[in-house]
Amino acid sequence: MGRIYNFSSGPAVLPLPVLEKARDQLVDFEGCGMSIMEMSHRGKIFDRIIKEAEANTRDILSISDDYSILFLPGGASQQFAMVPLNLLTPGSSADYVHTGSWAGKAIKEAQIVGKVNVIWDGKDGNYMAGPDIASLPFTKGAAYVHITSNETIGGMRFTEFPRTEAPLVADMSSDIMSRPLDVSQFGIIYAGMQKNLGPSGNALVILRKDLAERCPDTVNYFFRYKTHMPEPSLYNTPNTWAVYVYKLVTDWVKENGGVAAMEKRNIAKAQRVYDVLDASAFWKPCADKNSRSIMNITWRLETEDLEKKFIQEAAAAGLDGLKGHRSVGGLRASIYNAFPEDGITALVEFMREFEKKNG
Repeated sequence: MGRIYNFSSGPAVLPLPVLEKARDQLVDFEGCGMSIMEMSHRGKIFDRIIKEAEANTRDILSISDDYSILFLPGGASQQFAMVPLNLLTPGSSADYVHTGSWAGKAIKEAQIVGKVNVIWDGKDGNYMAGPDIASLPFTKGAAYVHITSNETIGGMRFTEFPRTEAPLVADMSSDIMSRPLDVSQFGIIYAGMQKNLGPSGNALVILRKDLAERCPDTVNYFFRYKTHMPEPSLYNTPNTWAVYVYKLVTDWVKENGGVAAMEKRNIAKAQRVYDVLDASAFWKPCADKNSRSIMNITWRLETEDLEKKFIQEAAAAGLDGLKGHRSVGGLRASIYNAFPEDGITALVEFMREFEKKNG
């Protein structure tokens, strides 16, 4: 069987050249006689790889030396806890913008640590639209403001980011490196790798260095950012394979024009699908037009039986992963940086044919 078109939200599609290079170097990395997964994380070879991964990140996102770049285990879910453990000091509070399932998980973790102000909640709109950032009621003296830049389940995103007095913290798991951004606007950016960056289980953390000093001494060493900063990401043995594949993915991003080129391609890919969804009442797009994600496109059909039929017939046509998240149902196409344009062509042709037969 050949490769299918993988619309899964994560673990998600990786660039084919990355997979091929990783395959070719799996057993014997560059003639050294062993795999990346077998060698010392403190040896010269892996030291070069992790430093190149960091350099790529700084280059792609124009990150200054005021920030540390860390590759930490646990994905974004561990960061839901590490952020408040490090920044939500006794007597302070943090502002959270509730835009959906993943923002909700971050809020629950922070509430265990300290006081959380949910300054906006999209529940009334079923988390299908984002807030008016100009009218967000930030709390004076808040320790930080937390947002989720793109919600994979609802299919909404922040089209622009709020300017805040408190450090802005963003979970960018599903849209990191999909568009240009001003990193200096943020205190912390974190992202699970399994959507746009590489294998699952790891997180990229971009941390303004001064914030690490806020961490109380009562926090266990492993969960302090400053523990991982002196020898970046080497306090414990890192997932060497994940860092290596991340390095290959960031090589690919650079070779293909960087984040500006990624954004241009991503907008064009998403627009082709939205054009089909908007052309007929047969399709029922979920996210508000002003908040639509270019990474995760969500929609419904008239009945759940029709949605099941769509999913089954799409899978038979080599279009996999189009089932919506189990918490909301419906349909979803995740089209991250690595998702190929010919896969979009296959999807929109299938959708038009499906509508002809079932509309």
